[in-house]
Amino acid sequence: MSATIIDGKAIAARVRAEVASEVKAFIQSTGRTPGLATVLVGEDPGSVVYVAGKQRACAEAGMTPFDHRLPAGVSFEEVAELLGRLNEDQAVSGVLLQLPVPDQLDGPTLTGMIDPGKDVDGLTPVNAGRLALGLPGLRPCTPLGVLELLRSVDATVEGAEAVVVGRSNLFGKPMAQLLLAQNATVTMCHSRTRNLRAVCARADVLIAAVGRARLIEREFVKPGAVVIDVGMNRLTPEQAGNTSGLVGDVDFTAAVEVASAITPVPGGVGPMTIACLLRNTLDAARHRAGVQ
Repeated sequence: MSATIIDGKAIAARVRAEVASEVKAFIQSTGRTPGLATVLVGEDPGSVVYVAGKQRACAEAGMTPFDHRLPAGVSFEEVAELLGRLNEDQAVSGVLLQLPVPDQLDGPTLTGMIDPGKDVDGLTPVNAGRLALGLPGLRPCTPLGVLELLRSVDATVEGAEAVVVGRSNLFGKPMAQLLLAQNATVTMCHSRTRNLRAVCARADVLIAAVGRARLIEREFVKPGAVVIDVGMNRLTPEQAGNTSGLVGDVDFTAAVEVASAITPVPGGVGPMTIACLLRNTLDAARHRAGVQ
């Protein structure tokens, strides 16, 4: 068996094109342009790249990007004041505080200050609580992207045994909640899980997001399982066996021979995050305008 490779770039391009078309229709019907405000504190190289990509994608979708950058030494109060202004700004549909923030700031508390209706990352306590209770709300972008990837290969989620490796607030926990909402039977694994290999090998849908290069080996994968690799780890090109040095949490070369479908790294889950961020921003704008 050789698995179907799930092309996240192509699927993300389709989603972005759909959003751009819907943005045009929204502007025509309401006279309003959705706007996405990003807040970047400091100059973490990875964060700079991520924010630039979000700003560019926002503009390409026909939305208005608002780029706010603060020095690394900024105070908690100054960031909170900016978030408050963005919450009140009628031109801003969505607000995103790029994480991580510098050590002197409290990222979760600052994120919690974002208006839940503008929380396009889906990370405020209000939206996390609404997800846990099965109520409508904005959902985290990467887990939403994973659901889109599963749909792209017609993966059966209802009634399936799903295993999520990783319990982060940013991905693992909301991913498990979204799978439960799709009527999967969900097991969440972490560093204290006993016999991780055996637990993973039961999964019809296996999602790895733990940040350990090639942790998921061939024996972890049930024959015919759908494998989604959320990990992004940097090795030397020699260690990785490629020029970029990027590898996932799954041993792709081994798992591709066992799974029915699998995402590559890079080019799998990553592109979906920005695509779903755009969709969330449009959904937030629709909600504020009182339209579907």
